[in-house]
Amino acid sequence: MLKQQLNFKLSQKLSPQQIQLMKLIQLPTQAFEQRISQEIEENPALDNGKDEGENLDDEFSNDEFDDFNDSDSIETEINVDDYLSDDETPSYKLSANNYSVDDEEKQTPYASGTSFTQHLMQQLNTYRLDEEEREIAQFLVGSVDESGYIRRELQDIVDDLAFTQNVYTSEEKIADVLTLVQELDPAGVAARSLQECLSIQLERKTETPSIALATKIINETFDQFTKKHYKKLISKFDITEDQLRDAIQEIEGLNPKPGGTYAGNTRMVEHVVPDFAIKIVDGTLELTLNGRNAPELHVSREYTNMLKGYKDAKKKSKSQKDAVLFIKQKLDAAKWFIDAIKQRQQTLFVTMNSIMHHQEEYFLTGDERKLKPMILKDIADKIDMDVSTVSRVANSKYVDTPYGTKLIKDFFSESMKNDQGEDVSTKEIKKILEITISEENKKKPLTDDKLAKILKEKGYPIARRTVAKYREQLDLPVARLRKEI
Repeated sequence: MLKQQLNFKLSQKLSPQQIQLMKLIQLPTQAFEQRISQEIEENPALDNGKDEGENLDDEFSNDEFDDFNDSDSIETEINVDDYLSDDETPSYKLSANNYSVDDEEKQTPYASGTSFTQHLMQQLNTYRLDEEEREIAQFLVGSVDESGYIRRELQDIVDDLAFTQNVYTSEEKIADVLTLVQELDPAGVAARSLQECLSIQLERKTETPSIALATKIINETFDQFTKKHYKKLISKFDITEDQLRDAIQEIEGLNPKPGGTYAGNTRMVEHVVPDFAIKIVDGTLELTLNGRNAPELHVSREYTNMLKGYKDAKKKSKSQKDAVLFIKQKLDAAKWFIDAIKQRQQTLFVTMNSIMHHQEEYFLTGDERKLKPMILKDIADKIDMDVSTVSRVANSKYVDTPYGTKLIKDFFSESMKNDQGEDVSTKEIKKILEITISEENKKKPLTDDKLAKILKEKGYPIARRTVAKYREQLDLPVARLRKEI
């Protein structure tokens, strides 16, 4: 049986302008500049730079545009003053919180040159090889990853050569050619494991007692070496601590990632452009927003001239009215975009200003132990904005401080209670843990249990498993692997 009923439902929908603003807010400076370039390219009503044209408010007043009104609804919707205000100097450019447009170089240079693979191929061309050996060698070079390793089994390479290159060979043949490829520079390239990589590098060194011992350690007792079972090594090779220490120094001087040091490596490196800058002036903090976040945008003069032509025309043709409708749509989009940029700038500055004052003690001293507990809601409540807005600002923006360029989200942390019942930042505890480990006796490194006791004595009662979690987040190994002789 069918029933028909009426239901009332309250729903909240974001306008296209709000969606546009949220997308702009989360963009860092470089991506923001690209977005502006894209908008200017797509919307001919937008132009960048200063417009030297006449004052549009004087040329197109409300009274004059009353003459445009007739029965056509298109014309009555157009009020040029709403779109073509004097944008020669946008209001948001008058703020003192911006850099000069000349303060920064907008072009980001990137190095160019031969790739790591090309570098290896060029060396390979100096060898005399038959056709089969050259095809195998080129395939092996192509299999070298960015770190300089070949992380594949020889049998897999045999199969791939057969299927993709129509080269039928054996594992023994590939192993022979691989030995030749491993002679290329940098030393250790084309190794299949860290052990092989280090061994290849040691073989190229002039032999000394320390080098000879280091080679034995790597080739015969690599597992014990990586686990730092130094007493077992001393016993096995019947050596002194000093001899072992010298051999370990030789090993530590080797490169575990030979591909990473190639100067011509052209992998794209992220270029960080700070969105804010914090300076200490006369003992107080001063926040500035990167001037590249406040571009000069205005309405294109060509569109102004088109509107002027429409005003001066005695008869309004259908094509002119269609053109005016198109112009109105583009002017609306331009106005929304410029307003969104203004709101973006205000949102960024207000949010970062609140963060700066919340962490004022840290920004004045640079001591991470002075960081206060801070979550997104703390800042959102202060500036009366949504948590998602603060998150968009924090997750993708950088600030230039007297202590280096920092990711804003790194200033946020959870809180814990110290022995006096006060809220302290987990970052403060991690920093103290890091300092404690750096000052330990490396011959007898502190276990997680001992670290927990030390932190408790310093007023931070946390469990051993919490110490282990913080240690792992700091990328610090367990006590056994921190041991030195």
